[in-house]
Amino acid sequence: MARVPTERRPIVISGPSGVGKGTLFQRLLDKYPDTFASTVSHTTRQPRPGEVEGSAYYFVSRDQFESLIAGGAFIEFAEFNGNLYGTSKQTIIDQTAGGSVVLLDIEMKGAKQLKQAQSKADSQINPRYIFIKPPSFEALEARLRGRGTEDEGSIQKRLTQAKAELAYAETGVHDKVIINDDLDKAFRELEDFVFKQP
Repeated sequence: MARVPTERRPIVISGPSGVGKGTLFQRLLDKYPDTFASTVSHTTRQPRPGEVEGSAYYFVSRDQFESLIAGGAFIEFAEFNGNLYGTSKQTIIDQTAGGSVVLLDIEMKGAKQLKQAQSKADSQINPRYIFIKPPSFEALEARLRGRGTEDEGSIQKRLTQAKAELAYAETGVHDKVIINDDLDKAFRELEDFVFKQP
């Protein structure tokens, strides 16, 4: 029998780079394709080879993006490496209305923006927050280095960001914190939280 979440609120999954949140996120989508949906973000960066408009991202100009910000179109947005990225509020409303539970992979700055919007009584989006935590900071550093995809400067930047994210998680802002020391165990915890009775 298919499991059905008792709540249709969007789910924000956060955690430092290298902690495995993307893997857990994708596993939920793959195991329950009729239950969960992910959003397509807007970005001002140029498409990479093979990226399809409306599938990878919605590619817009900086002027268009700034107009969308001014119009309150995003639940959160951020700038990375000179490019803007944002998550559309309307997309989440539409997917939720269609019966899906929307999964959002959002970093700390975006989660803070969402929390601020909620405190201003923006009740259209009322997500649940999950933080994926490494078993230790040393384990996270080992994972980042083990990927072999980044130079030392980039690794140090990610580690500095990870310290800030772990400190933010310690303030109790998330509904659930899952320590990813074993992927299968972490996934079971994630499932249990998502499908639990409220």
